[in-house]
Amino acid sequence: MRRRILSGSALIGCLMAALVLVARPAQADTMWTDWDSFILLPDGSGVALGSVGGVGVIYSGELDAFIINGTSLIWAPNGSFTGGTVTASPSVVGDDLRLDGNFTGINTITFGSPVENPLIAIWSLGAPSIPASFNFDATPTVEAGGPNSFFGGSSITVVGDTVNGNEGNGVVQFNGTFTSISWTNTPENFYAFTVGVNGAPAPIPEPMSLTLLGSGLVGLVYRLRKRQ
Repeated sequence: MRRRILSGSALIGCLMAALVLVARPAQADTMWTDWDSFILLPDGSGVALGSVGGVGVIYSGELDAFIINGTSLIWAPNGSFTGGTVTASPSVVGDDLRLDGNFTGINTITFGSPVENPLIAIWSLGAPSIPASFNFDATPTVEAGGPNSFFGGSSITVVGDTVNGNEGNGVVQFNGTFTSISWTNTPENFYAFTVGVNGAPAPIPEPMSLTLLGSGLVGLVYRLRKRQ
């Protein structure tokens, strides 16, 4: 009897796992920050406020210039900023924040509530003969990259916690749950960035499969109880 109960328990576990697989969410849609207000300070720093996926976002640190209200044209071609987990280019919002690396402080993005696997899109990092980098406090992975429509270039690269570019463009992802991300950056003429998240879609079940699995689970539990 003990052996049968254990076997039944294992089968219940398999059915529950199958239910999870059937109800697995589709690929999350990528959302980018809508930056809507800012403060520029005389020392080259500033603060920008926005939101993404219903979460407030605050950026503080170097801020030389910005394009808000959906008028930025730099996030092109879209193919250089989509790929991997990234399903939409920052061009869908059309905002950017601009730096040149001459500020010696720390740049920080703070989220109003924890977010999973945040994204940072970077445009025109470095020049062909002048490399530039973002040195983060967490390890990113490159999800997308390629030339931009203004200066060409190629994909950004990552070594450890550092994103590098010689006219580099692309999107990096930070795996895990974050309330903030900080970095320092090296000097160059100017480059831009913005922040995104991959939204949490509702599960998309397959009704017939769920019904069959649910019926099988109920029948299995009934038989096991009867044996006991």
